Amino acid sequence: MKQLDTSQIKMMTILYEAYKKRQPISKEEIPVSLEKSQAYSIQHAVTAKKIQDGEQLEGYKISLTSKETQDLFKSKTPLYGALTTPALSDGQIQLDSMSSPLIEMELIFIAKEELSINDDVHQLLEKTLVAPGIEVPDSRFEDWFPKITLEQVIADSAVAGKIVIGVPKDHIRYEQLEKLPGKLTLDGTEIAANDSSEVLDHPVNAVKWIVEELASHGLSIEKGMAISSGTFILPKTLEKGIYEASYGEIGSVTLTVH
Repeated sequence: MKQLDTSQIKMMTILYEAYKKRQPISKEEIPVSLEKSQAYSIQHAVTAKKIQDGEQLEGYKISLTSKETQDLFKSKTPLYGALTTPALSDGQIQLDSMSSPLIEMELIFIAKEELSINDDVHQLLEKTLVAPGIEVPDSRFEDWFPKITLEQVIADSAVAGKIVIGVPKDHIRYEQLEKLPGKLTLDGTEIAANDSSEVLDHPVNAVKWIVEELASHGLSIEKGMAISSGTFILPKTLEKGIYEASYGEIGSVTLTVH
């Protein structure tokens, strides 16, 4: 991990304190002039602080996997954020425990062994389980979507909030995830639908992207880690009720928001 300078240490502390105290900060607290490499250094330092304080690194989330979301944040590539223990939800969320939460439909890949940059997409599927998932992005910034910069998103661990992981399936083939239909309902009413081609044309492409991107930062996907691979839909504001995300033969998963 790169050594932070004084100003970056201050930014890391601000983000970590906002995370621990669940008190959002203004966008002015993290300068828009931040460079991408600096933003990742701050993110990694925040993650290290979480681990130092007893959390475990459970995996990573990938954001900006569609052209539409990349355009919102003026990016040509996806980005990633770390998921630590509190990010894993049992499918029950108290709305007032979050800051400005959204909801997304994402497949979750779970590594059966360490993933390598030398793995092709078929080998990556052989090395992972695939589960239906829901992601609830949340930010340490006030009024954040889509009003913060790419670098602010990265520093804030890609606005990692919560993920819900359904029952994983093994031995999933590439063809099974090609244009896989996805549907999101709230209290039984459909509120969004799209297919997996929204995620870098195929979700396993997102897995390959993050394996290579993490390697460039000296990091890796290890056995047991989860990858929230990118949303099928534009994020929607989280409300109280019962959500169900269904993904054809991969199955479905529910989230109850109180």
